[in-house]
Amino acid sequence: MSDSSLSSELVFKTAREQARLIADGEILAEELVQAHLDQIEHVNPAVNAMVTMVAESALDQACEADRARLAGEEMGPLSGLPVAIKDLQNTAGIRTTQGSPIYKDFVPSSDALIVERVKRAGAIVIGKSNTPEFGAGSQTFNSVFGSTKNPYDVRMTCGGSSGGAGVALATGMVSIATGSDLGGSLRNPAAWSNVVGIRPTPGRVPVVNSDLGWTTLSTDGPMGRTVDDVALQLSVMAGHDKRSPVSIQESDERYPGSLERDFKDVRIAWSKDLGGRPIDAENSRVTESQKHVFEDLGCIVENDEPDLSSTDEIFQSIRAYGFGIKHEIHLRDHRDKMKETVIWNAERGLEMSAIDVAHAERLRTRLWEQLMVFFNRYEFLALPVTSVPPFSIEKEYPTEINGIELETYLDWMWPCYTISVTGLPAMSIPAGFTNDGLPVGLQLVGRPRDEMGLLQLASAFEGETNYWKQRPDVVG
Repeated sequence: MSDSSLSSELVFKTAREQARLIADGEILAEELVQAHLDQIEHVNPAVNAMVTMVAESALDQACEADRARLAGEEMGPLSGLPVAIKDLQNTAGIRTTQGSPIYKDFVPSSDALIVERVKRAGAIVIGKSNTPEFGAGSQTFNSVFGSTKNPYDVRMTCGGSSGGAGVALATGMVSIATGSDLGGSLRNPAAWSNVVGIRPTPGRVPVVNSDLGWTTLSTDGPMGRTVDDVALQLSVMAGHDKRSPVSIQESDERYPGSLERDFKDVRIAWSKDLGGRPIDAENSRVTESQKHVFEDLGCIVENDEPDLSSTDEIFQSIRAYGFGIKHEIHLRDHRDKMKETVIWNAERGLEMSAIDVAHAERLRTRLWEQLMVFFNRYEFLALPVTSVPPFSIEKEYPTEINGIELETYLDWMWPCYTISVTGLPAMSIPAGFTNDGLPVGLQLVGRPRDEMGLLQLASAFEGETNYWKQRPDVVG
Protein backbone atom coordinates (compact mmCIF):
# COMPACT_ATOMS: atom_id res chain seq x y z
CA MET A 1 0.00 0.00 0.00
CA SER A 2 1.36 3.48 -0.89
CA ASP A 3 2.21 6.10 1.73
CA SER A 4 -0.76 8.19 0.57
CA SER A 5 -3.11 5.21 0.95
CA LEU A 6 -1.75 4.49 4.43
CA SER A 7 -2.27 8.13 5.43
CA SER A 8 -5.81 8.07 4.04
CA GLU A 9 -6.69 5.00 6.07
CA LEU A 10 -5.13 6.54 9.18
CA VAL A 11 -7.12 9.78 9.05
CA PHE A 12 -10.40 7.87 8.70
CA LYS A 13 -9.85 5.67 11.73
CA THR A 14 -12.06 6.64 14.63
CA ALA A 15 -10.65 9.16 17.09
CA ARG A 16 -10.82 6.49 19.78
CA GLU A 17 -8.63 4.17 17.68
CA GLN A 18 -6.21 6.95 16.75
CA ALA A 19 -5.79 7.82 20.45
CA ARG A 20 -5.11 4.15 21.25
CA LEU A 21 -2.51 3.85 18.50
CA ILE A 22 -0.65 6.86 19.90
CA ALA A 23 -0.93 5.71 23.52
CA ASP A 24 0.41 2.25 22.58
CA GLY A 25 3.29 3.72 20.59
CA GLU A 26 2.12 2.19 17.30
CA ILE A 27 2.12 5.60 15.64
CA LEU A 28 3.56 8.99 16.56
CA ALA A 29 1.39 12.03 17.22
CA GLU A 30 3.59 13.83 14.69
CA GLU A 31 2.71 11.17 12.12
CA LEU A 32 -1.01 11.59 12.81
CA VAL A 33 -0.92 15.37 12.61
CA GLN A 34 1.12 15.30 9.40
CA ALA A 35 -1.34 12.84 7.84
CA HIS A 36 -4.20 15.25 8.58
CA LEU A 37 -2.26 18.22 7.26
CA ASP A 38 -1.68 16.28 4.04
CA GLN A 39 -5.40 15.49 3.87
CA ILE A 40 -6.25 19.17 4.33
CA GLU A 41 -3.88 20.11 1.51
CA HIS A 42 -5.51 17.46 -0.70
CA VAL A 43 -9.21 18.03 0.08
CA ASN A 44 -9.74 21.48 1.55
CA PRO A 45 -9.45 23.41 -1.75
CA ALA A 46 -12.58 21.59 -2.95
CA VAL A 47 -14.72 22.21 0.16
CA ASN A 48 -13.23 25.19 2.07
CA ALA A 49 -13.90 23.82 5.55
CA MET A 50 -10.65 24.82 7.31
CA VAL A 51 -9.98 28.55 7.17
CA THR A 52 -7.12 29.53 9.50
CA MET A 53 -4.34 26.95 9.80
CA VAL A 54 -1.59 26.65 12.42
CA ALA A 55 0.36 23.74 10.93
CA GLU A 56 3.79 24.60 12.35
CA SER A 57 2.42 25.00 15.87
CA ALA A 58 0.45 21.74 15.55
CA LEU A 59 3.54 19.78 14.50
CA ASP A 60 5.56 21.29 17.35
CA GLN A 61 2.87 20.23 19.83
CA ALA A 62 2.76 16.75 18.31
CA CYS A 63 6.52 16.35 18.74
CA GLU A 64 6.18 17.46 22.36
CA ALA A 65 3.39 14.90 22.90
CA ASP A 66 5.64 12.17 21.49
CA ARG A 67 8.49 13.23 23.77
CA ALA A 68 6.17 13.19 26.79
CA ARG A 69 4.92 9.68 25.96
CA LEU A 70 8.44 8.33 25.55
CA ALA A 71 9.35 9.91 28.89
CA GLY A 72 6.53 7.99 30.53
CA GLU A 73 4.43 11.05 31.32
CA GLU A 74 0.67 10.69 31.76
CA MET A 75 -1.32 10.93 28.52
CA GLY A 76 -4.60 12.79 28.20
CA PRO A 77 -7.63 11.01 26.64
CA LEU A 78 -7.32 13.16 23.49
CA SER A 79 -3.53 13.16 23.38
CA GLY A 80 -2.19 13.76 19.87
CA LEU A 81 -5.59 14.10 18.19
CA PRO A 82 -5.85 17.03 15.75
CA VAL A 83 -8.94 19.12 16.51
CA ALA A 84 -10.74 21.78 14.47
CA ILE A 85 -12.01 24.69 16.56
CA LYS A 86 -15.12 26.46 15.34
CA ASP A 87 -14.30 30.02 14.29
CA LEU A 88 -16.84 31.39 16.76
CA GLN A 89 -14.78 30.07 19.69
CA ASN A 90 -11.78 32.05 20.92
CA THR A 91 -8.32 30.55 20.50
CA ALA A 92 -5.37 32.22 22.22
CA GLY A 93 -2.92 33.53 19.62
CA ILE A 94 -5.00 32.21 16.69
CA ARG A 95 -7.23 34.43 14.59
CA THR A 96 -10.92 34.15 15.46
CA THR A 97 -13.14 36.00 12.99
CA GLN A 98 -16.69 34.80 13.80
CA GLY A 99 -17.07 34.85 10.02
CA SER A 100 -17.36 38.64 10.16
CA PRO A 101 -15.26 41.30 8.43
CA ILE A 102 -15.53 43.26 11.69
CA TYR A 103 -13.26 40.66 13.31
CA LYS A 104 -11.26 39.48 10.30
CA ASP A 105 -7.96 40.35 12.03
CA PHE A 106 -8.94 39.65 15.65
CA VAL A 107 -6.53 37.47 17.64
CA PRO A 108 -7.78 36.59 21.16
CA SER A 109 -5.45 36.51 24.13
CA SER A 110 -7.22 33.58 25.81
CA ASP A 111 -9.04 30.36 24.92
CA ALA A 112 -12.75 29.68 25.21
CA LEU A 113 -13.42 27.16 27.98
CA ILE A 114 -14.22 24.35 25.52
CA VAL A 115 -10.87 24.97 23.78
CA GLU A 116 -9.04 25.08 27.10
CA ARG A 117 -10.51 21.71 28.06
CA VAL A 118 -9.75 19.81 24.84
CA LYS A 119 -6.19 21.16 24.87
CA ARG A 120 -5.75 20.13 28.50
CA ALA A 121 -6.88 16.62 27.45
CA GLY A 122 -4.07 16.52 24.89
CA ALA A 123 -5.84 17.53 21.67
CA ILE A 124 -3.76 19.53 19.20
CA VAL A 125 -5.38 22.57 17.57
CA ILE A 126 -4.69 22.25 13.86
CA GLY A 127 -6.84 25.15 12.68
CA LYS A 128 -10.20 26.91 12.70
CA SER A 129 -13.32 25.63 10.92
CA ASN A 130 -15.54 27.89 8.85
CA THR A 131 -18.84 29.29 10.13
CA PRO A 132 -21.46 31.72 8.83
CA GLU A 133 -21.25 35.33 10.00
CA PHE A 134 -21.75 35.32 13.78
CA GLY A 135 -23.08 31.76 13.41
CA ALA A 136 -26.36 33.08 11.99
CA GLY A 137 -28.26 30.83 9.59
CA SER A 138 -27.65 27.18 8.77
CA GLN A 139 -25.68 27.87 5.60
CA THR A 140 -21.93 28.23 6.04
CA PHE A 141 -20.75 31.23 4.05
CA ASN A 142 -19.25 34.60 4.91
CA SER A 143 -17.47 37.51 3.26
CA VAL A 144 -14.16 36.70 4.98
CA PHE A 145 -13.59 33.12 3.77
CA GLY A 146 -16.44 32.31 1.38
CA SER A 147 -18.67 29.23 1.32
CA THR A 148 -18.06 25.74 2.66
CA LYS A 149 -19.29 23.06 0.27
CA ASN A 150 -21.06 19.81 1.01
CA PRO A 151 -18.52 16.99 0.60
CA TYR A 152 -21.15 14.70 -0.93
CA ASP A 153 -22.02 17.26 -3.63
CA VAL A 154 -19.99 20.47 -3.74
CA ARG A 155 -22.88 22.27 -5.47
CA MET A 156 -24.84 21.99 -2.21
CA THR A 157 -24.53 23.55 1.24
CA CYS A 158 -23.17 21.68 4.25
CA GLY A 159 -25.53 23.52 6.61
CA GLY A 160 -24.29 25.43 9.62
CA SER A 161 -23.26 27.07 11.68
CA SER A 162 -20.73 24.34 12.56
CA GLY A 163 -20.51 23.63 8.84
CA GLY A 164 -16.75 23.68 8.51
CA ALA A 165 -16.46 21.30 11.45
CA GLY A 166 -18.84 18.76 9.92
CA VAL A 167 -17.12 18.82 6.54
CA ALA A 168 -13.64 18.60 8.06
CA LEU A 169 -14.68 15.45 9.93
CA ALA A 170 -16.43 13.88 6.95
CA THR A 171 -13.38 14.34 4.73
CA GLY A 172 -10.78 13.12 7.25
CA MET A 173 -9.15 16.52 7.76
CA VAL A 174 -9.41 16.31 11.57
CA SER A 175 -10.00 13.62 14.18
CA ILE A 176 -12.44 15.61 16.32
CA ALA A 177 -14.12 19.01 16.24
CA THR A 178 -15.79 21.54 18.50
CA GLY A 179 -19.15 23.04 17.69
CA SER A 180 -21.92 25.11 19.19
CA ASP A 181 -25.69 24.99 18.88
CA LEU A 182 -28.39 27.62 19.31
CA GLY A 183 -31.01 26.65 16.76
CA GLY A 184 -29.40 23.55 15.26
CA SER A 185 -25.80 24.57 14.58
CA LEU A 186 -24.36 21.23 15.75
CA ARG A 187 -27.17 19.06 14.43
CA ASN A 188 -27.93 20.48 10.97
CA PRO A 189 -24.35 20.29 9.62
CA ALA A 190 -23.80 16.90 11.24
CA ALA A 191 -26.83 15.59 9.34
CA TRP A 192 -25.61 17.00 6.02
CA SER A 193 -22.03 15.78 6.36
CA ASN A 194 -22.98 12.27 7.57
CA VAL A 195 -21.32 12.74 10.97
CA VAL A 196 -22.51 12.94 14.59
CA GLY A 197 -23.25 16.06 16.60
CA ILE A 198 -24.69 16.31 20.11
CA ARG A 199 -26.36 19.34 21.63
CA PRO A 200 -25.79 18.74 25.34
CA THR A 201 -28.06 20.02 28.07
CA PRO A 202 -27.18 23.72 28.48
CA GLY A 203 -24.65 23.89 31.32
CA ARG A 204 -23.22 20.43 30.62
CA VAL A 205 -20.45 22.08 28.58
CA PRO A 206 -20.41 25.49 30.26
CA VAL A 207 -19.55 28.78 28.57
CA VAL A 208 -17.84 31.54 30.52
CA ASN A 209 -17.28 35.25 29.86
CA SER A 210 -20.62 35.50 28.07
CA ASP A 211 -22.87 38.59 28.08
CA LEU A 212 -25.84 36.31 28.78
CA GLY A 213 -24.47 33.84 31.29
CA TRP A 214 -27.93 32.74 32.39
CA THR A 215 -29.17 31.89 28.91
CA THR A 216 -29.96 28.26 28.12
CA LEU A 217 -30.68 28.55 24.41
CA SER A 218 -27.12 28.21 23.17
CA THR A 219 -24.52 25.61 24.14
CA ASP A 220 -21.12 24.35 23.04
CA GLY A 221 -20.56 20.68 22.26
CA PRO A 222 -18.65 18.05 20.27
CA MET A 223 -18.84 16.64 16.75
CA GLY A 224 -17.28 13.40 15.53
CA ARG A 225 -17.51 10.66 12.93
CA THR A 226 -18.96 8.19 15.43
CA VAL A 227 -21.09 8.29 18.56
CA ASP A 228 -18.21 6.90 20.61
CA ASP A 229 -15.91 9.69 19.38
CA VAL A 230 -18.49 12.25 20.51
CA ALA A 231 -18.78 10.56 23.91
CA LEU A 232 -14.99 10.61 24.25
CA GLN A 233 -14.93 14.36 23.66
CA LEU A 234 -17.88 15.02 25.94
CA SER A 235 -15.99 13.35 28.78
CA VAL A 236 -13.43 16.18 28.71
CA MET A 237 -15.66 19.05 27.58
CA ALA A 238 -18.27 18.49 30.29
CA GLY A 239 -17.83 19.49 33.89
CA HIS A 240 -18.73 22.17 36.39
CA ASP A 241 -17.21 25.65 36.25
CA LYS A 242 -18.29 28.09 38.95
CA ARG A 243 -17.95 31.04 36.55
CA SER A 244 -21.02 29.81 34.66
CA PRO A 245 -24.28 30.28 36.60
CA VAL A 246 -25.99 27.44 34.70
CA SER A 247 -23.09 24.99 34.93
CA ILE A 248 -24.22 21.48 35.89
CA GLN A 249 -22.63 19.99 38.99
CA GLU A 250 -22.63 16.35 37.93
CA SER A 251 -19.80 13.94 37.23
CA ASP A 252 -18.61 13.65 33.64
CA GLU A 253 -16.65 10.46 34.27
CA ARG A 254 -19.16 8.05 32.75
CA TYR A 255 -19.17 9.41 29.20
CA PRO A 256 -15.99 7.67 28.03
CA GLY A 257 -17.26 4.31 29.31
CA SER A 258 -19.14 1.57 27.49
CA LEU A 259 -22.23 2.64 25.53
CA GLU A 260 -23.73 -0.85 25.41
CA ARG A 261 -27.28 -1.20 26.73
CA ASP A 262 -30.31 -3.45 26.35
CA PHE A 263 -33.20 -1.48 24.82
CA LYS A 264 -35.91 -4.08 25.19
CA ASP A 265 -39.28 -2.39 25.89
CA VAL A 266 -37.78 1.11 25.95
CA ARG A 267 -40.46 3.52 24.75
CA ILE A 268 -39.71 5.92 21.90
CA ALA A 269 -42.09 8.54 20.54
CA TRP A 270 -41.70 8.78 16.77
CA SER A 271 -42.66 12.01 15.00
CA LYS A 272 -42.69 12.41 11.24
CA ASP A 273 -43.36 16.15 11.18
CA LEU A 274 -44.32 17.35 14.69
CA GLY A 275 -48.00 17.41 13.90
CA GLY A 276 -48.04 18.64 10.32
CA ARG A 277 -45.12 21.01 9.92
CA PRO A 278 -43.71 21.30 6.37
CA ILE A 279 -41.11 18.69 5.44
CA ASP A 280 -39.63 17.60 2.13
CA ALA A 281 -40.97 14.25 0.95
CA GLU A 282 -37.57 12.73 0.13
CA ASN A 283 -36.12 13.84 3.45
CA SER A 284 -39.11 12.29 5.21
CA ARG A 285 -38.82 9.05 3.22
CA VAL A 286 -35.27 8.50 4.44
CA THR A 287 -35.98 9.15 8.12
CA GLU A 288 -39.20 7.12 8.09
CA SER A 289 -37.28 4.15 6.67
CA GLN A 290 -35.22 3.97 9.87
CA LYS A 291 -38.10 3.40 12.27
CA HIS A 292 -37.75 -0.38 12.08
CA VAL A 293 -34.16 -0.23 13.37
CA PHE A 294 -35.38 0.78 16.83
CA GLU A 295 -38.08 -1.87 16.74
CA ASP A 296 -35.41 -4.43 15.84
CA LEU A 297 -33.48 -3.28 18.92
CA GLY A 298 -36.51 -4.18 21.03
CA CYS A 299 -37.87 -0.68 21.53
CA ILE A 300 -41.58 0.09 21.67
CA VAL A 301 -41.97 2.78 19.01
CA GLU A 302 -45.22 4.77 18.87
CA ASN A 303 -46.26 7.57 16.53
CA ASP A 304 -46.57 10.46 18.95
CA GLU A 305 -45.15 13.90 19.68
CA PRO A 306 -45.43 16.55 22.39
CA ASP A 307 -47.26 19.80 21.67
CA LEU A 308 -44.48 22.10 20.52
CA SER A 309 -46.71 24.70 18.87
CA SER A 310 -45.44 27.47 21.18
CA THR A 311 -41.79 26.91 20.29
CA ASP A 312 -41.78 29.26 17.27
CA GLU A 313 -42.69 32.27 19.39
CA ILE A 314 -40.36 31.22 22.20
CA PHE A 315 -37.38 30.67 19.92
CA GLN A 316 -37.83 33.78 17.81
CA SER A 317 -38.21 35.97 20.92
CA ILE A 318 -35.28 34.60 22.93
CA ARG A 319 -33.00 34.51 19.89
CA ALA A 320 -33.95 38.09 18.99
CA TYR A 321 -33.15 39.63 22.36
CA GLY A 322 -29.87 37.71 22.41
CA PHE A 323 -28.98 39.13 18.99
CA GLY A 324 -30.06 42.58 20.14
CA ILE A 325 -27.61 42.71 23.04
CA LYS A 326 -24.80 41.06 21.08
CA HIS A 327 -25.03 43.28 18.03
CA GLU A 328 -26.16 46.64 19.42
CA ILE A 329 -22.66 48.10 19.10
CA HIS A 330 -22.05 46.32 15.77
CA LEU A 331 -25.19 47.95 14.33
CA ARG A 332 -24.07 51.36 15.55
CA ASP A 333 -20.47 51.17 14.35
CA HIS A 334 -20.30 48.56 11.58
CA ARG A 335 -23.75 48.19 10.03
CA ASP A 336 -22.24 48.28 6.53
CA LYS A 337 -20.21 45.15 7.33
CA MET A 338 -23.14 43.00 8.53
CA LYS A 339 -25.34 40.68 6.47
CA GLU A 340 -29.03 41.53 6.24
CA THR A 341 -30.33 38.56 8.23
CA VAL A 342 -28.15 39.47 11.23
CA ILE A 343 -29.27 43.11 11.01
CA TRP A 344 -32.92 42.03 10.87
CA ASN A 345 -32.58 39.67 13.81
CA ALA A 346 -30.71 42.20 15.96
CA GLU A 347 -33.13 45.03 15.20
CA ARG A 348 -36.04 42.80 16.05
CA GLY A 349 -34.45 42.17 19.44
CA LEU A 350 -33.85 45.86 20.08
CA GLU A 351 -37.51 46.58 19.34
CA MET A 352 -38.80 44.05 21.89
CA SER A 353 -40.42 45.18 25.12
CA ALA A 354 -39.82 43.63 28.52
CA ILE A 355 -43.29 42.09 28.42
CA ASP A 356 -42.46 40.42 25.08
CA VAL A 357 -39.50 38.68 26.68
CA ALA A 358 -41.50 37.79 29.79
CA HIS A 359 -44.30 36.31 27.68
CA ALA A 360 -41.80 34.06 25.86
CA GLU A 361 -40.34 32.92 29.19
CA ARG A 362 -43.82 32.13 30.51
CA LEU A 363 -44.60 30.07 27.42
CA ARG A 364 -41.31 28.23 27.86
CA THR A 365 -42.15 27.43 31.47
CA ARG A 366 -45.55 25.98 30.50
CA LEU A 367 -43.83 24.00 27.74
CA TRP A 368 -41.41 22.41 30.23
CA GLU A 369 -44.27 21.33 32.46
CA GLN A 370 -46.00 19.64 29.50
CA LEU A 371 -42.78 17.96 28.39
CA MET A 372 -42.22 16.42 31.80
CA VAL A 373 -45.60 14.69 31.50
CA PHE A 374 -44.74 13.52 27.97
CA PHE A 375 -41.35 12.14 29.01
CA ASN A 376 -42.90 10.22 31.87
CA ARG A 377 -44.40 8.03 29.14
CA TYR A 378 -41.45 7.97 26.73
CA GLU A 379 -37.71 7.84 27.31
CA PHE A 380 -36.84 9.25 23.90
CA LEU A 381 -38.30 11.29 21.04
CA ALA A 382 -37.16 10.67 17.45
CA LEU A 383 -37.76 13.13 14.61
CA PRO A 384 -35.98 14.57 11.55
CA VAL A 385 -32.97 16.86 11.95
CA THR A 386 -33.85 19.01 8.96
CA SER A 387 -37.00 19.81 7.00
CA VAL A 388 -35.19 19.61 3.64
CA PRO A 389 -32.13 17.86 2.18
CA PRO A 390 -29.03 19.98 1.44
CA PHE A 391 -29.93 22.85 -0.88
CA SER A 392 -27.92 24.82 -3.44
CA ILE A 393 -24.80 26.59 -2.22
CA GLU A 394 -26.07 29.59 -4.19
CA LYS A 395 -29.18 29.91 -2.00
CA GLU A 396 -28.88 31.65 1.37
CA TYR A 397 -31.85 29.78 2.86
CA PRO A 398 -35.03 27.98 1.71
CA THR A 399 -38.00 30.27 1.21
CA GLU A 400 -40.62 27.53 0.78
CA ILE A 401 -41.22 23.86 1.51
CA ASN A 402 -43.80 21.86 -0.45
CA GLY A 403 -45.23 25.13 -1.80
CA ILE A 404 -45.62 26.60 1.70
CA GLU A 405 -43.92 30.00 1.88
CA LEU A 406 -41.68 30.62 4.90
CA GLU A 407 -41.72 33.99 6.67
CA THR A 408 -38.16 34.24 8.01
CA TYR A 409 -34.69 32.89 7.30
CA LEU A 410 -35.05 30.65 10.37
CA ASP A 411 -38.37 28.93 9.66
CA TRP A 412 -37.00 25.97 7.70
CA MET A 413 -34.87 25.01 10.74
CA TRP A 414 -37.95 24.06 12.79
CA PRO A 415 -36.94 20.43 13.57
CA CYS A 416 -33.92 21.67 15.53
CA TYR A 417 -34.99 24.97 17.05
CA THR A 418 -38.19 23.48 18.44
CA ILE A 419 -35.98 21.15 20.46
CA SER A 420 -33.48 23.87 21.42
CA VAL A 421 -36.09 25.71 23.47
CA THR A 422 -36.96 22.56 25.43
CA GLY A 423 -33.53 22.47 27.07
CA LEU A 424 -33.38 18.70 26.49
CA PRO A 425 -30.24 16.97 25.17
CA ALA A 426 -30.47 16.12 21.48
CA MET A 427 -28.25 14.72 18.77
CA SER A 428 -28.02 14.12 15.06
CA ILE A 429 -26.91 10.71 13.78
CA PRO A 430 -26.38 9.54 10.17
CA ALA A 431 -29.60 7.93 8.92
CA GLY A 432 -29.14 7.30 5.21
CA PHE A 433 -29.08 9.10 1.90
CA THR A 434 -31.49 10.63 -0.57
CA ASN A 435 -31.84 9.20 -4.06
CA ASP A 436 -29.32 11.88 -5.11
CA GLY A 437 -26.79 10.57 -2.59
CA LEU A 438 -27.12 13.42 -0.08
CA PRO A 439 -26.87 12.61 3.66
CA VAL A 440 -29.90 12.75 5.95
CA GLY A 441 -29.79 12.81 9.73
CA LEU A 442 -32.14 11.47 12.40
CA GLN A 443 -32.60 13.53 15.56
CA LEU A 444 -32.85 11.81 18.94
CA VAL A 445 -34.01 13.71 22.02
CA GLY A 446 -33.51 12.45 25.57
CA ARG A 447 -34.93 13.08 29.00
CA PRO A 448 -33.56 16.00 31.07
CA ARG A 449 -29.78 15.77 31.50
CA ASP A 450 -29.69 12.21 30.15
CA GLU A 451 -26.85 12.54 27.66
CA MET A 452 -25.71 9.04 28.57
CA GLY A 453 -29.00 7.42 27.59
CA LEU A 454 -28.99 9.41 24.38
CA LEU A 455 -25.46 8.31 23.50
CA GLN A 456 -26.35 4.68 24.24
CA LEU A 457 -29.40 4.73 21.96
CA ALA A 458 -27.48 6.49 19.20
CA SER A 459 -24.65 3.97 19.51
CA ALA A 460 -27.05 1.06 19.22
CA PHE A 461 -28.61 2.60 16.09
CA GLU A 462 -25.17 3.27 14.62
CA GLY A 463 -24.13 -0.32 15.22
CA GLU A 464 -27.12 -1.59 13.26
CA THR A 465 -26.81 0.81 10.31
CA ASN A 466 -23.14 1.85 9.91
CA TYR A 467 -24.00 4.79 7.63
CA TRP A 468 -21.01 6.66 9.08
CA LYS A 469 -18.66 4.38 7.14
CA GLN A 470 -19.73 5.82 3.76
CA ARG A 471 -17.17 8.40 2.69
CA PRO A 472 -17.85 11.31 0.32
CA ASP A 473 -16.55 11.11 -3.25
CA VAL A 474 -14.56 14.33 -2.80
CA VAL A 475 -11.94 12.46 -0.74
CA GLY A 476 -11.13 10.27 -3.76
